[in-house]
Amino acid sequence: MKLFQGSGVAIVTPFKDDHINLEEFATLINWHIEHKTDAIIVIGTTGESPVLSLDEKKLLIKSAVEFAGSRIPIIANTGTNNTAQSIELSQYAQSVGVDGLLLVTPYYNKPTQRGLIAHFTAIANAVDLPIILYNVPSRCGVNIQAETVVELSKIPNIVGVKEASGNLEQIREIINGTDEEFAVYSGNDDQIFDVLALGGDGVISVSANLIPQMISELCSLYLGGKVTEASALSDHLSLLHKVLFIESNPVPVKAAMNTCGHDVGHTRLPLVDLEEDHRVILMEALNHYHLLGDIL
Repeated sequence: MKLFQGSGVAIVTPFKDDHINLEEFATLINWHIEHKTDAIIVIGTTGESPVLSLDEKKLLIKSAVEFAGSRIPIIANTGTNNTAQSIELSQYAQSVGVDGLLLVTPYYNKPTQRGLIAHFTAIANAVDLPIILYNVPSRCGVNIQAETVVELSKIPNIVGVKEASGNLEQIREIINGTDEEFAVYSGNDDQIFDVLALGGDGVISVSANLIPQMISELCSLYLGGKVTEASALSDHLSLLHKVLFIESNPVPVKAAMNTCGHDVGHTRLPLVDLEEDHRVILMEALNHYHLLGDIL
């Protein structure tokens, strides 16, 4: 069973005076529901999970479920590089009513493929929720190989993968090697169209924090058979996707959101505000897309 098709947003964590801004978090969730986002993914990379305490992670997961009120799937990234802690947080997320889990590849300790299978299997066996694997080797230092994803897809509650390797051939192998009910999502906004064209199901997106309806439309167009229109929209958005990664995510997207009227605050250390020359480039891009002062 697929948790969603289309556009899932890897939602930012809003801060005020370095504390979680729950009022703004609720506003963002309502805004995404109104602007056709198909799922909300909390405490992912874009949500600054590495700098959140365990209590803060639990607060965001519980609050997201409460604010959404069953109007949209809430998926919590409960993966860490510690299997026991991942199980603890996954079980907590299940207890407060999330719809599914995202499990990032263990980072820093660089497990083998056998280690990855053991890690994800242990978590899957500890909960009853559907699970999406999250492969992002540029951040984690290890790649979940296609054959490993295929093997893990045989576990009943591992139902998909967010693929941010950038390797389209690997993504093709995963899609071809898994059954039709196994969902494959692009983890890179600049590859949404490419992954859909391979038979993927959508995206877990950074750009959707700023332009949710356009990312949703891109997915809807392709999945609805309007491939030419989807391709044109994909090309149109390519500059914005590039600029939103001019520095480490989520620094640029938070700067863009603050500029466009969302009070999401700064990133936490060790991430710092955009370099001034990058801020100029970002402002030019926002102006190009007519986003300044006009949230889409």
